[in-house]
Amino acid sequence: MKILCIGPQWTGSNAGGIFRAFKRIGNLIDIIDENYYINFRNQNLKTKIIDKLFRSWHIEEFNQAIVTQAKLFNPDIVFIYKGAFVLPSTLKTLKEQKYRLVNFFPDVSFRAHGKLLPVTLPLYDHVFTTKTFGIADMHDQLKVKNSSFIPHGFDPELHRFIDTSQMDTSVFQCDVSFIGGYSPKKELMLAHLKKSLPEINLKIWGPGWHKASSDLLIKSKTIQYKPITGDLYVLGILSSKINLGILNEKVTGASSGDKITSRTFHIPGAGGFLLHEKTDESILYFEENREAAFFENEKELVEKVSYYLKHPEERELIRKKGHQRAWQDHSLDKRAELVVSQLKNIL
Repeated sequence: MKILCIGPQWTGSNAGGIFRAFKRIGNLIDIIDENYYINFRNQNLKTKIIDKLFRSWHIEEFNQAIVTQAKLFNPDIVFIYKGAFVLPSTLKTLKEQKYRLVNFFPDVSFRAHGKLLPVTLPLYDHVFTTKTFGIADMHDQLKVKNSSFIPHGFDPELHRFIDTSQMDTSVFQCDVSFIGGYSPKKELMLAHLKKSLPEINLKIWGPGWHKASSDLLIKSKTIQYKPITGDLYVLGILSSKINLGILNEKVTGASSGDKITSRTFHIPGAGGFLLHEKTDESILYFEENREAAFFENEKELVEKVSYYLKHPEERELIRKKGHQRAWQDHSLDKRAELVVSQLKNIL
C-alpha cells in the first residue's frame, strides 16, 4: 500500500514509530510532519507570542501541504495520527478526490486537544483508537460508527536494550522512576510512595511537573523538571531498578481513565522492569509476577516497590521475561500489520 502519513516524527514520537513500522513491513510511505509547520516547543516568551500570532497561518500552510502532497503521492490511504490541526475543509477536499481517510487517535479524550477533533473525527472513513472505551465515547458523543481498537506498542528501533556498562548514566540512576506527564493523580500517588519510603531514590521525569505542589516531592528534588525523549528515555528506563506505569485519570470527554498506555509497552520493550497500575486490560498483555508486576492502590504500590527492591534476582527474571514478551507480541510492527490487515478488509 501507499500510505501518506500525517503527524510528528521527532525521535521518540509514537506517530513516527508507527510510520516507520508501515515501511518496515513493506509499504510505501510519505510523511508530512506537522511540527515543520506548527511549533509548540518554544521556551522564549517573545517567540511564543510570535508563534501564537501567526499560528492560524501556519495551520493553513500545513493543511495545504497535505492536499498538495496527496496529489503528488496519490496514496491508497491518508493516515493521520491524532490530527488536532487538520481542518475539516482539508478532509472534505481529500474525500472529494477519492482518498481514503484514516485517523489513529492515541489519547484518552478527543475533547482535550482543541476544537477541531470533535468536528473532524466523524469525517474519517475509519478511526483507530488506543482506548477500548474510545469506541463507545466516539459513538455516543460524535456518532462515529467506523472505529476499532489498536493498542499502543513499542518502537523496536528506539525502545531496545542498550549495554550501558561503559556509559555515565549517573544522572538517570535511581531505585524507582516515573517517566511521563504530570497529573494530580500521579502526584498524589508518587508523593505517597516517597512519604512511605523516604529512603528510596525516586526520580520523576516529564512535562508539566512544575504544576506539582507537594512539598515532599519538591524539597527532596524528586522532580527533575524536564522531559526525556528518544535515547535519553531509553537510558532513563534502563537506569531505573523499577519503572512505574501510572495511568492517566478520567478527563473531560472520556468515560474512563487510561487502562493501558504507551509506557505499558515502551518499558518492557526497552528491557526495563515494569511495575504497572493494575487494570482489567493491563494484565492481558504481560503475565502478572512473571513478565511484569502490578499494583492496585497506593498501599500495594508501596509494598511492591519495597518487595522488588529487596529481591533483585526475582526482579531480573521478570524483567527478562517481560522483554521477551514485548518483542514477541507488542512491537509497532505487529500493530502496523493489524492496521493494514483491518484496512484491507474494511475499506
